[in-house]
Amino acid sequence: MFNLPHPESYRDQLRAFLREDWGTQDWTTGSVRDRPMRGAIKAKSLLVLAGLPMAMEVLRIVDERVKATPWQEDGSIVQPGSVVLALEGPSRSILMAERVMLNLLQRLSGTATLTGMFVEMIEGTGAKILDTRKTTPGLKLLEKYAVRCGGGFNHRLTLGDGVLLKENHIAAADSLRNAVESARRMSPSLIRIEVEVERLDQLAQCLELPDVDGVLLDNMDLESMFAAVEMRNTSGRRLFLEASGNITLESARAIAETGVDFLSVGALTHSAPAADLSLRLET
Repeated sequence: MFNLPHPESYRDQLRAFLREDWGTQDWTTGSVRDRPMRGAIKAKSLLVLAGLPMAMEVLRIVDERVKATPWQEDGSIVQPGSVVLALEGPSRSILMAERVMLNLLQRLSGTATLTGMFVEMIEGTGAKILDTRKTTPGLKLLEKYAVRCGGGFNHRLTLGDGVLLKENHIAAADSLRNAVESARRMSPSLIRIEVEVERLDQLAQCLELPDVDGVLLDNMDLESMFAAVEMRNTSGRRLFLEASGNITLESARAIAETGVDFLSVGALTHSAPAADLSLRLET
């Protein structure tokens, strides 16, 4: 199991999703007979599963009488046609939970699946795949959980988890040095400071500043990234290097082979295609 968020951290969000889906009344479900039924959520495509505990929590919120039996675990690779979750209970309750359950499973499994593809692409390089804060409003915690299910790692969950000085922060501080020194004064001692750079001369400045813990190489070409890694290695500094900016499955391997420590990929949470799952009921 992957460091699962506590249900209390997302239960209210699930209730909001249900209210949004139901509106004032589910006329469709209310018009059919309520009867004991069994059902199964199945994968219709190859995927890395994520979101199963959240789907089961949706069922508990709707009706605790519905029995849900997981056949897979989050983080597992699921083949097409495989049962993910077996259900048994009142038909109306299952139907009222169906769409929210599937939406969560499809979106989170899509993120986990894409993350797994990136992780596989750079296997053996020593680099790690990171997510970003480019998440869906209301789904940040769950999408970042899905990244972990896919074998990736989380960058900052919130702005309070670390300092990342980007070009606009540096411009507001008048200089890179001012921005770093101010951040060190203002933030707790255990908070790491990372600086975004676009040029090697900016990296050279960071290497001279003892308070810089890491550098984000923004949209650098491969030649510049090789040079950045060499500069870091010969400087004697142990700061980490993170590559970022339009990283794709096709480019990930070559970037990881430059020697950077991390590749941050916004597409994991803002552009992952939904996985294909469906629910079928039977008497």
